[in-house]
Amino acid sequence: MKKYITYVAILVLGLILGALIFGNSIKEKATKEVISEEIWTCSMHPQIRLPEPGDCPICGMDLILLDGAKSANSLVFEMTDDAVKIANIQTTVVGTGNVDLEGLKLSGKIKADETNSASIVSHISGRIEKLFISYTGEKVSRGQKVAAVYSPRLITAQKELLEAYKVKNENPKLYEATVNKLKFWKITNEQIQSIISSETIIESFNIYADFSGVVLNKKVSVGDYLKEGEVLFDIQNLNQLWAVFDVYETDLGSIKMGNKISFTTPALPNKTMTSTINFIDPVINPNTRTAIIRTTVNNKNNLLKPEMFIEGNINVKSSTKESILVPKSAVLWTGEKSVVYVKLPDLEIPSFEFREVTLGKSSGTNYAILDGLNNGDELVTNGAFVIDASAQLNNQSSMMNRNLIANKETSNSLPDFTLATPSKFKIQLNSVLENYITIKDALVNSNVTEATAKARLLIKSLSKVDMKLLKGEPHVYWMSKVKLITESTHQIINTKKLSEQKEAFSSLSNAIISSTKTFGVEKGTFYMQFCPMAGSDGGFWLSKEEAIKNPYFGDEMLTCGSVKETIDENYKNKVIKTKINNSPMSGHNH
Repeated sequence: MKKYITYVAILVLGLILGALIFGNSIKEKATKEVISEEIWTCSMHPQIRLPEPGDCPICGMDLILLDGAKSANSLVFEMTDDAVKIANIQTTVVGTGNVDLEGLKLSGKIKADETNSASIVSHISGRIEKLFISYTGEKVSRGQKVAAVYSPRLITAQKELLEAYKVKNENPKLYEATVNKLKFWKITNEQIQSIISSETIIESFNIYADFSGVVLNKKVSVGDYLKEGEVLFDIQNLNQLWAVFDVYETDLGSIKMGNKISFTTPALPNKTMTSTINFIDPVINPNTRTAIIRTTVNNKNNLLKPEMFIEGNINVKSSTKESILVPKSAVLWTGEKSVVYVKLPDLEIPSFEFREVTLGKSSGTNYAILDGLNNGDELVTNGAFVIDASAQLNNQSSMMNRNLIANKETSNSLPDFTLATPSKFKIQLNSVLENYITIKDALVNSNVTEATAKARLLIKSLSKVDMKLLKGEPHVYWMSKVKLITESTHQIINTKKLSEQKEAFSSLSNAIISSTKTFGVEKGTFYMQFCPMAGSDGGFWLSKEEAIKNPYFGDEMLTCGSVKETIDENYKNKVIKTKINNSPMSGHNH
């Protein structure tokens, strides 16, 4: 009996030890499996996907952890419940409403009315003996004496007046000429008669203001010598001012001349003023994408001052048509397209669909959506940018990565004419490729002059390619590509701007890559490389070196990019094989 008890005890002890040993092993294995499910990527190179943290093998930046899982649909981004909470994702079910611009808020400033400004000028030359206006901001009334001037020319003219008066009856025209000369210098009839009656020369003459306002600029001092027509003071009348507002071009269509606008200023928090729009700037400011609208404001009580900040409100309705309205916070604007994210209903995993939408008019804090959304869609109104950034890192469709391949013809969906292309044509095409590579190298160094010179060499080598060596469909295909190559190369030659050369180089590269992959190369190895950050959809180029030297960014991001394909004399396009007709196309001549 004791023997059986001993056996049972040993068995139980063995099970306990086994559970401890193998249980920890299973737990450790499960932990490793959980860790291995993590995906680490590079913010600059989303194609990098590694199971553990570290440095990007392309640019050396620290890898970051992806928040979501990649859906089978590149337009749908999935997130865990925890990630949704951390990112503070908020959604709203959208509906229709009236596009009403009532309450459109504008910001602006009070400005001086340019039509109520003037300058006090000297109508005679001479030296300032005395100023009766001494500082900027001083009030000036029309007819007020502002300065006294000593003028030798006026003294001479007065002497001529007295002599002409003596022979007035004998020579009335001489007298009339001397009087008109003084009147031209703004000497009044009373002053002229005073000179004649007293027979005394006035040595100092006064200058009077012919405009009321305040002094904006004091330009002279006592003792200064004035030339005829020289400005003493700039005067601005502040009894009438301008209220000037900035309006975004998207809102301009609903603002008309004669619309009423009410506005307030922080300086007068309890006062609301109303006026009528009497000017809309015909030109958009290219930097702010706004235009100025203006209204005239009565300021006889002097409560408003130029450069005061104001907030305006347009009291107009532009339309009663119902449209889908969404908060402006939900829309990501890319410059060409507007993007929103829609939460898909009835899914266990929170999933958000990438949508491109067409914007209508702005309505306060909302946009009207003309296309891309349906009534009842659940729209992300807070956190859309977080979703978009995560989708980009996950190499899915996003605001900055709408198409993963910029030009479909740079993928494998090309005809394969490699076997039907004569060796002589491939040699000539190789010469074009060599010149293309020199353009790429010049752009890597951001050398506009060098890129222009190499582009001219490419045109020269292109003219030596004998298209008669190709027959049938290869011939027609090359004709379409040679046109694109020529146009893009001439664009590089005809511009002096590096940015425009790079834009043309992108089109040139797409045409060169398509031709190279379609016809093949006679010798050498070329690497098709891609940078997802170039342009709106990324940029391709060919290189003879496997190492990345980015022609779109140069020293800014020299190593940004990756090798997509290698093209050599053995390269074959395996996806689409086009049937080749070796007979020339009828009716086609050169």
